[in-house]
Amino acid sequence: MSKLSQSKITKERDAEIARILDILHRWGIHTVGQFAALEKEAVGARLGPIGLELWDRARGKTTRLLQLVSVPEFFEEAFEFENEIETVEPLLFILRRFLQQLSLRLEALYFVASELELQITFSDKNSYRHHFKIPEPSNNGEVLFRMLHTHLENFKSASPIIAVALKAEATKPASQQFNLFETALRDPARLSETLARLIGLLGPDRVGTPVLEETHRPDAFRMEPFAWQLKEKPGEPASLPACALRRFRSPAPALMLLVKNRPAHLRSAEIQGDVIGRKGPYRASGNWWDENAWARSEWDLEMENGALCQCHSREGKWELDGVYD
Repeated sequence: MSKLSQSKITKERDAEIARILDILHRWGIHTVGQFAALEKEAVGARLGPIGLELWDRARGKTTRLLQLVSVPEFFEEAFEFENEIETVEPLLFILRRFLQQLSLRLEALYFVASELELQITFSDKNSYRHHFKIPEPSNNGEVLFRMLHTHLENFKSASPIIAVALKAEATKPASQQFNLFETALRDPARLSETLARLIGLLGPDRVGTPVLEETHRPDAFRMEPFAWQLKEKPGEPASLPACALRRFRSPAPALMLLVKNRPAHLRSAEIQGDVIGRKGPYRASGNWWDENAWARSEWDLEMENGALCQCHSREGKWELDGVYD
């Protein structure tokens, strides 16, 4: 039976029950006891099968299994400071208390925390939110506190703090059967702590996974948050390039001797010598519509000592991009 048919039958049944209740009220019957005192045959003759079913329920002659519904658990803690705070110590003290309480509740229900969400409210009514992805779900308060502490070591705000809230996403602990000589990681949260320290020192736009931009501009990429799991298509092993370019950060200045507008001799801090083979130029340009416009001519060169390198010219200046492994 389809869901649409079941819904239609349920609506028709509810309408019939409402009609029977309206008839009982017009008869002057307003309680279950008054309804149960009626004769069964009379109820069946006047109200039909549904009336008999309701009469059996009123007399306690039918049983209905109860469906157990779990009450949803919310693992949240919040606190408003009596006075504005401007240092991180009171904030860390409250967060440690939050984690102690959340750990006790999680442990009592056999749950672990898989994610944490921190919210800090400032006196100017603005708020700061940060989402923590826990690599190894845990209800260990000290491990979770280290994550928050590491993140807040270099935290700065323009306004004092007036409130803080912490929310934990609960999940069932994962069970794992180890081999005889296999053990778990010593500290699965160490990677997240290291990333948090790097983000605090370098900034969020300099830590993560580099992703190539959709442009022909050489060496153009952006940073995305670090992914805990590598995604690979099944049955398609990642192919390795036959020759990789080891780029210099940033490109090294170079002097180039041209013969018939073709590179003949290269001199730089990394590589110098005569050019015995060359491919190019490969001309590329982009962003002509704004101030980030760029244009360059690239060359792949083979040096007399056997080294392979890539260089480019831009506005009459030469730079060495890198060497091929």
